[in-house]
Amino acid sequence: MSGAPQNVVDFDYLEGYAAGDMTVVTEVLALFRGQAEGWITQLEAPGEGWRDLAHTIKGAARAIGAGALGDLADRGERGDASLAPQLKAMLAETVAEIEGYLTRIGGG
Repeated sequence: MSGAPQNVVDFDYLEGYAAGDMTVVTEVLALFRGQAEGWITQLEAPGEGWRDLAHTIKGAARAIGAGALGDLADRGERGDASLAPQLKAMLAETVAEIEGYLTRIGGG
């Protein structure tokens, strides 16, 4: 095992899913980033909609190749609202990684 840091997002997965169409990759990631801003705000006080929010994050995260975020959201969807701070932090980390990736590929 190398000492290299693991990415939060598997961009290779998304690129493969989009058949290498970087326009699609860029659009999907930009959409995720925009939605994530709202989710982060909602995670401040998750309330009654917690399970629906976690479900939404789970699906979106898995669609872009953010498996660990999807797995954490899956745990939250089963009712553990105490995961909200951890989910919020991982979501912010995911957004930061997406921003860096988009900058590197010239799509951000």
